[in-house]
Amino acid sequence: MNVVVVESPAKARTIEKYLGSDYRVLATYGHVCDLPSKDGSVRPDEDFAMDYVADPKSAKRLKDITDAAKESGRLLLATDPDREGEAIAWHVLNHLEKKRALAATQTQRVVFHEITRAAVRDAVANPRDIDMDLVNAQQARRALDYLVGFTLSPVLWRKVPGSRSAGRVQSVALRLVVDREMEIEAFKSREYWTVDATLSTPSGASLSARLVALDGKRLDKFALPDEAAATNAVARVKAGAYSATKVERKQVRRNPAPPFTTSTLQQEAARKLGFGAQHTMRVAQRLYESGLITYMRTDAVTLSNEALEATRLVIAGRYGKEYLPEQPRRYKVRSKNAQEAHEAIRPTDPAQLAADLSLASDEARLYELIWKRTVACQMAPAVFDQVRLDITASDGTVGLRATGSVVAFDGYLRLYSEGRDDPAEDDDEGRRLPNVDKGDALGLSDAKPDQHFTEPPPRYTEASLVKRMEELGIGRPSTYASIISVLQDRDYVTLEKKRFQPEDRGRLVTAFLESFFQQYVEYDFTARLEDQLDQISNGELDWKGVLNEFWTAFSMAVEEISDLRVREILDRLNEMLGPHIFPENGDGSDPRVCPRCNEGQLSLKLGKFGAFIGCSAYPECRFTRPLVSANGENGNDDALAEGPKVLGNDKDGTEITLRKGPYGLYVQRGEAADGEKPKRSSLPKGTGPDDVDLDVALGLLALPREIGAHPESGEMISAGIGRYGPYVKHGKTFKSLKGDDDVLTVGINRAVALLAEPARGRGGATPLKVLGKHPDDDGDVALFSGRYGPYVKHGKINATLPKGEDPESVTLETALPLLAEKAAKKGKSKRAPAKRKTKAKAKPKAKRGGSAK
Repeated sequence: MNVVVVESPAKARTIEKYLGSDYRVLATYGHVCDLPSKDGSVRPDEDFAMDYVADPKSAKRLKDITDAAKESGRLLLATDPDREGEAIAWHVLNHLEKKRALAATQTQRVVFHEITRAAVRDAVANPRDIDMDLVNAQQARRALDYLVGFTLSPVLWRKVPGSRSAGRVQSVALRLVVDREMEIEAFKSREYWTVDATLSTPSGASLSARLVALDGKRLDKFALPDEAAATNAVARVKAGAYSATKVERKQVRRNPAPPFTTSTLQQEAARKLGFGAQHTMRVAQRLYESGLITYMRTDAVTLSNEALEATRLVIAGRYGKEYLPEQPRRYKVRSKNAQEAHEAIRPTDPAQLAADLSLASDEARLYELIWKRTVACQMAPAVFDQVRLDITASDGTVGLRATGSVVAFDGYLRLYSEGRDDPAEDDDEGRRLPNVDKGDALGLSDAKPDQHFTEPPPRYTEASLVKRMEELGIGRPSTYASIISVLQDRDYVTLEKKRFQPEDRGRLVTAFLESFFQQYVEYDFTARLEDQLDQISNGELDWKGVLNEFWTAFSMAVEEISDLRVREILDRLNEMLGPHIFPENGDGSDPRVCPRCNEGQLSLKLGKFGAFIGCSAYPECRFTRPLVSANGENGNDDALAEGPKVLGNDKDGTEITLRKGPYGLYVQRGEAADGEKPKRSSLPKGTGPDDVDLDVALGLLALPREIGAHPESGEMISAGIGRYGPYVKHGKTFKSLKGDDDVLTVGINRAVALLAEPARGRGGATPLKVLGKHPDDDGDVALFSGRYGPYVKHGKINATLPKGEDPESVTLETALPLLAEKAAKKGKSKRAPAKRKTKAKAKPKAKRGGSAK
């Protein structure tokens, strides 16, 4: 028997079909070993010794692999074709050697980049040894991330309370978002004007041209700075008589974009499908495991000869020979060190269309995007007819220009056009100019000025952030999705209208790191370190040498900051964040003057719940406010900094107020009296201070409210806000409100629908099948799939199937003993605990003439 080890169970099932009955394919379910989350797992003083431990969830997988390896004659480690996959294979091998499971087993490494019958069989026929250069590159990356996290994060927690943690690459990505926001805040819009003229040709056709020169001088963007200048220019244009002085016609070819890499797939999926980076990778993983696309973690753009031939056949058959170039188009990777997976992301069989496959919606959409990009990259170029027409006044003082561009042959554009961040890039595309010859007189019909304002650079989207990280060499294809996820999970950034904005917490972390660890958040430094990791994987650098060089400088930097007082750190952060937290008032007054006492100076302070702004005259002046963005988006919270905001009075005259506490905004009825707390209610998530008026506040304070009687039970359904947010309740059943559901307005129909949805978790899951009725109470006995494996259920009793038991073979007869055994154990656990033995009391002495009783 041959044993094959892969990472995914879905991949295992597919590969087992290809290899036949002589092969048993087992899955690791991802990583099997990692560094434990405790200090000391990487020890620089011991030549960077690393303690790996097996993941508890992987214990059963490793046992299955160990048992199978002992009985097999050949073990093939077929984990993913990248550094992570190489490291997993190495960890599995180490585990098997420790268990002495390889005495009579031949162990080899096999790699394939697509899960097709031919690719898998070819890989099995051409095994190799584990590549320790790839393993060491992964170990070096893991050690670097561990050392930065476990060394820098505690410093951050002590010096900047409220911060979460710092990561080697995530901190640099965060800096990108923060720096872009600072560019936007510092941006000052500038006015400029243009003048467009409408002219007629000798044939009677009209064309539009723009003013580009006056008095023989070229006009730059800001040559017409205001309306007066533009009005004067219009008068000059209207005074002239015009003719065509230069006509330039040329054909331009545009080649298609290369096939997808990981980052370009994430970018295009975000633009065209609205997918987040993580969702894109999850869907791509399923397509890969189904054998429909090649490996989806790569930064290579090459295609195999077989793929090129198959793609060209599709083009010729579906679109005609005019769309097929004479030779296949071959692309070269731009980055110095490409990923180990040596092919771009492509369909394994270009002849398969998404419409011909039974795929879920998102899988079909992503597959179609990959298919189109792959086929289009081998199609003929698009051809454009471009015309540039220079028009000059008879006295030579005024110059106009008209441009146009039309598609002469659509080529690859018939199938696919790469998304662009700047739609204005193609302003002239599709604009056809009428025929004009040099020397033709052109009549002026009209001239109009147009006002414009410069705009700040746009905030990053997921697509543009991934693109920028790739351009700078920050991270690698397999890390982009996790980097973006971590920034959001730590509340360092938020995604508003599909664009990233830094939270104040993220700004503080970035300011702190730039002030005291500048080298380690520099884009060039991080990119150089990535290059060194690539060199390790190529066998060009020693991995422990790279670690030692990094750690020597980094540990010294940490020691230096540890001696600084918090006040010194705050002074530096005050200086860096000044434009953000103390924006100009617009009237020339000092933005740092305390608005309450008019004497103290406002400055950044740190408290239990993080950073805030406080007055230097404390404790005499207790003015505080939260950090406020320079654009004023959080300005309404300022009204709560000096005290509650009065919303109005209840019917009985009790004052209703909006307040801000350590856990967020809330509304309150009245004040505390006689030691009793007043009625309060937190604002639902997503509700801001501007959304709360008296009616909303009274509605929140009246919660929980009755919605109506349940149509089946007749029992009342209510709505309220609890520890985990807004909910509806029926009897003992609670269901959280979702999406746009409003706790104040949710109706009976929606509430009944929510309550009817199956509960999450083991107890409310949908059964795989009902096995029959229980003989004791006629209740259903059913089979379920749970987090820890298949189990049977009757009433409140759940019994896990024995290891190795096939769920398909479970019947009512086999389920009843399992349930009975579990019920007996459950009954024992509910018995009263045995009383602790105490020292026996001395028996009373017997009375004279009788016995002791």
